[in-house]
Amino acid sequence: MSQTQLYRKRIIPAECILLKDDEILYQDSDMIVTKWKALKPKKDLHHGFSCYFLKDGFKISKFYYADNTLLYWYCDIISHTYNEETDTYIFTDLLADVILFPDGRVKVVDLDEIADALASGAITAEQAEDALYKLNKLLSLIYRNEFDSIKINLEKFEETDQ
Repeated sequence: MSQTQLYRKRIIPAECILLKDDEILYQDSDMIVTKWKALKPKKDLHHGFSCYFLKDGFKISKFYYADNTLLYWYCDIISHTYNEETDTYIFTDLLADVILFPDGRVKVVDLDEIADALASGAITAEQAEDALYKLNKLLSLIYRNEFDSIKINLEKFEETDQ
């Protein structure tokens, strides 16, 4: 049996990277949960856990400092393709992101990148539309105080990995 491979495809900058060091903690037809170390370690971001919600088009990640304290929740708006023959997922970052800080602040970022990518032809109108609908769905969950139900999906696997 082959091992599932995960790729992160970015539009800006254009790149597709095998997430070779990500460890899959759980996988079913609705979600994939991984733990990972930062591809390019930074002063603050060291490691984390991610949950790909395949049907919703979100990747919800919990970013940690090296001392294991929470940096923030980082939510990517994504699309994906799956190749059953090779057991490979390619997750395309649709540019819009939401950051949830431990103090409760919510920050939406990179909407200008959607406009730039659309103007340059790097994404289609359909991809931009898809990103905005998914972003709206995620923000609606956050504003209705329903993000905790999303966090639970990730935290239950994080706890079993300790």
